[in-house]
Amino acid sequence: MKTPFFALLIVFLSVPVARGATSPISEETGACLKCHRSTDPGIVADWERSRMARVTPRVARSMIVQKRRVSFEQVPQKLARVGVGCAECHTLNPEKHQDTFEHNGFQIHVVVTPEDCATCHPVEVGQYGKNLMSHAYGNLKNNSVYHGLVNTVTGIQSFEDTKMILGDPDEETLADSCFYCHGTVVEVKGMETRETTKGKMSFPVLSGWPNQGVGRINPDGSKGSCAACHTRHQFSIEMARKPSTCSECHKGPDVPAYNVYKVSKHGNIYSAMGKSKTWNFKAVPWTVGKDFAAPTCATCHVSLVVSEKRQVIAERTHQMNDRISWRILGLIYAHAHPKSPDTTIIRNKAGLPLPTELTGEPVAKYLIDAKEQEKRRKAMNRVCLSCHSRGWVDGQFARFENTIKTTNEMTLTATNILLSAWEKGAARGLAQKDSIFNEAIEKKWVEQWLFYANSTRYASAMIGADYGAFANGRWYMSKNIQEMMDWLGFKLKEMR
Repeated sequence: MKTPFFALLIVFLSVPVARGATSPISEETGACLKCHRSTDPGIVADWERSRMARVTPRVARSMIVQKRRVSFEQVPQKLARVGVGCAECHTLNPEKHQDTFEHNGFQIHVVVTPEDCATCHPVEVGQYGKNLMSHAYGNLKNNSVYHGLVNTVTGIQSFEDTKMILGDPDEETLADSCFYCHGTVVEVKGMETRETTKGKMSFPVLSGWPNQGVGRINPDGSKGSCAACHTRHQFSIEMARKPSTCSECHKGPDVPAYNVYKVSKHGNIYSAMGKSKTWNFKAVPWTVGKDFAAPTCATCHVSLVVSEKRQVIAERTHQMNDRISWRILGLIYAHAHPKSPDTTIIRNKAGLPLPTELTGEPVAKYLIDAKEQEKRRKAMNRVCLSCHSRGWVDGQFARFENTIKTTNEMTLTATNILLSAWEKGAARGLAQKDSIFNEAIEKKWVEQWLFYANSTRYASAMIGADYGAFANGRWYMSKNIQEMMDWLGFKLKEMR
């Protein structure tokens, strides 16, 4: 027997609908909105503008594969037919969350995590887990070499008896600097009672909060924050596709991707034309030549890109390195990408957690091989070839790989000067079990690879020439080497 139309209509009208939304919402989310519309109007307004408020998981799953933004096979029935609202995210997996607490009759948690998002986006969360970003906290905190650099940069210095004393940085300073992007550990330290417009209420006290770093360690044990790119509470694909989102952590001088992009020809086209109505940052799939006229960060590294005939140029991925054959930032030398996103497992011949020796030789057992590099290069090539000829693309990659070679050589020169300073006793290094980042010549050595070599490589990869020449590029690499030579010469004369 078919259900009469008017009966279905009555059932539908009995389910609350958010303002501005076209999907019914659950009673639980309706209860949240009743209070939070007045206490947190900005959050509610953002959510009401979101796709999650307008499209139910069931409808999202029914779309053809190329248009789909979800990847689940099955979703809990109670979630399928309502918009994804407050309760659908903040009450998921309560038994796994250390930050779960009783609130107005609901068991809710403050921190929504990738494991929660995996309810609807399991493929994307799985891919992100294979990404270096998801391990960004541990790769920095648990690498003894780079943790030493962090302490040197963020520790409090004092001057006593003509000596410099370096104290350990406090957790708030770390969270406000390096771990803002790499992510903090968010833990529950207890409960506190606050006076609210609804009377006294108890809330968890979180350490490492607020934070939306890419490698954040969450109260349910998961890694990362989807909101690093899809800022809550709109979770916009448009926002994630625009370069300014990436600029929050990729601006330099250690990771100058955004600044290089702005002065590149691609960035020039985006700046001049990107606000035109002909650009569509919301379309799925994303059609080259129709929805955009020049690539953004997401075009090359993340998005599902197709031709106007719907031929797939690049599959959508949240494993940001699977179109990248070289790792060009943050390390002493550019090298093939690590096999594992957990780079703390790497050890070179000297026992250091580095993917190369100090003299530049790669630690091959931990890095992808030439076959995998070529596979990733071809994946990126397909994106480039959607707008450029084969000769242009081949010429660009040849220049880029030559830049990798020459910047590694210039870094090796700086390293050899530093090794000589250690050997001659002009500075204290590994053999003396001292920090390798706390003396003037060591800081110049860090600048050689962390700032100047990185900028030069990015400029070559993204065709932002000035950053490879005078704006933190080749000029500064050569100048830095001369200053290191002068420092060593003066120091050796002083020692005679």
